[in-house]
Amino acid sequence: MFNTLNLRAAWIAAVATALLVISILVGSRNLTNFDPALVAYLFGCIFACFGIVYRYTVWLQRPPTWRYFARGWKLFFTGRTIAYGWELTKHFVVQFLGQKFIRNRSKARGYGHMLMAWGCLLAFAVTFPLVFGWIHFGLKPGGINTYEIFTFGFKVMEFPLHTVLAEIIFNALNWSAILVIVGVMIMMRRRLTHAGQIAIQTFEGDWLPLLLLLAISLTGLGISLDYKFMEGKAHQFMAITHAITVILFLLWMPFGKFYHIIQRPAQLGIAIYRRAGAEGPQAVCPHTKEEFDSQMHVDDVKAVAAELGFNYARKDGKSHIEYSPRGKRALLAKAHLKARQKAGSLFG
Repeated sequence: MFNTLNLRAAWIAAVATALLVISILVGSRNLTNFDPALVAYLFGCIFACFGIVYRYTVWLQRPPTWRYFARGWKLFFTGRTIAYGWELTKHFVVQFLGQKFIRNRSKARGYGHMLMAWGCLLAFAVTFPLVFGWIHFGLKPGGINTYEIFTFGFKVMEFPLHTVLAEIIFNALNWSAILVIVGVMIMMRRRLTHAGQIAIQTFEGDWLPLLLLLAISLTGLGISLDYKFMEGKAHQFMAITHAITVILFLLWMPFGKFYHIIQRPAQLGIAIYRRAGAEGPQAVCPHTKEEFDSQMHVDDVKAVAAELGFNYARKDGKSHIEYSPRGKRALLAKAHLKARQKAGSLFG
């Protein structure tokens, strides 16, 4: 096991986890505002933090990934921060929040994925600060109809009970559960009826994530329904079941399909990379004499290929990477023709 352990990634993950623990202690005022009932969730979050940072660091150490990552930040701080910031924001809204990259493949798939994404993001935004003790609620002193919200121990707002705002705040996790359930149902229907998906889907890669999200959402929603309609009689069962499903989600996140929730935002930098490439010099194929890609991208591919130990140099001093797809096909055809001429037979 230790032979395959990436020590640098493990060290960075350990530091990140330690910083998270420190932030929890500081943000919860030395655990004064921490809810002991959430301690199981807390340990799940800490483990997930270590695993996610470890895997993310290993991913960044890959030469192609690091090239994109470093180039993106370098471009962002080259004097065009406002323009690239707008490009990043636009890409985030359209592709990440709007899930256009999924809707381009299928509208049903896109809307199902979008509902699950919104539901998960809303749940994360509420759950993590509560578990860490960064946010807590309390009755206003001297009153029983007004709640106060504290962030890192500082009061940020208050709101009266039995109002629309109170219903929205107290049921935020229920709204997120409903979004996820609807999205999961759309995706499950697709996996039950789409012939192509039925042929290639697997339980671990396709069904297990949906079932786990469904279990988390149903048990979480069940806690609220239990209090409203059953006077809390099923609270212990619903709370324990919900905790088990959430902790399984957290433990599996660094290793399974849910990791793309963390990985996907990193790809937003590609929007900056593509814009900078389109605005800069373009690479011209030596064979077709036509532009086919940005010169920056071609140069980066050549650098990464050399770093990985691949040699695409030609005898004429050029590189095969400098040729467009059409140019590469032409070179391959010429090589075949030359080999057949050398063999003395064009056919057979």
